Amino acid sequence: MTGSPSTCGAVFLACHEAATSGVLIRRSDKNDKEFHFQNWVADRIEESGFNVHPPKRNSYPDFALVDRPEGYEVKGLKNPGRHVDFDCNSQIANGIHQDRSIYYVFGRYPARTNSNEYAVEDLVICHGDFLNADRTYEHLNKSFAGFGSFGDIRVRDRKMYIAPTPYSLAEGTEGEFTLIAPLGAGCEENPELTLVGELERVESGKVVTEYSFDLRANTLITKESDNPTAGGEHRFLAFRAKGASDREVRMKKPKQIPAQMTWSEVDDYQES
Repeated sequence: MTGSPSTCGAVFLACHEAATSGVLIRRSDKNDKEFHFQNWVADRIEESGFNVHPPKRNSYPDFALVDRPEGYEVKGLKNPGRHVDFDCNSQIANGIHQDRSIYYVFGRYPARTNSNEYAVEDLVICHGDFLNADRTYEHLNKSFAGFGSFGDIRVRDRKMYIAPTPYSLAEGTEGEFTLIAPLGAGCEENPELTLVGELERVESGKVVTEYSFDLRANTLITKESDNPTAGGEHRFLAFRAKGASDREVRMKKPKQIPAQMTWSEVDDYQES
């Protein structure tokens, strides 16, 4: 990465400062299941001095900066609750989208509370490349006709993705506020940040390149191919706010999920 330092350091420090100062998440009511944590993050981006384009429902990323080629995608997680992976609704996790560097903001908050105000328990901001570094894949939804007893029903192939969270990829993130940025983002030059880990992800030898679905047997068949960038190394640095915990952040042992599993099997496998 070249050019001006990333905005991620300033946004992360604003999140840490707000949390340690007792700034709470506020939901409008108990039916607000999506925007309460997004609004909390939006306030931190504004406090950092960055303007964002007006967000639209189902837009990606949630917050695209006006004057910088970066954006923030926000994922609020209940605790206790699902935290090892998250759903990417029709947009695969990635570090670049329409020439913008994408940072993901994962924050956990209490699952069991009757209050409409509660604290951010821990938080990870990470570059999207930490989740997936493939820049070649283009997401498209396709459909075909001819299904059903009269042959006039269309089947829509709307791909959705399940990606790992930083909590499942790296040790030392739970209960902490952590920033994971790629080398060259400029964070190592920020005197308000302390380095607490050096992380590396290595590309796999095989990747799924095709799949087919048998509508009669309800079976999904995948085909793997050699990864042209197999063995490629992607390096990241983990930071905390100066004066905060110095607990080390390091990669967990990779957990390979078999390619052909049902939705429930994936959940069971991740928790095992």
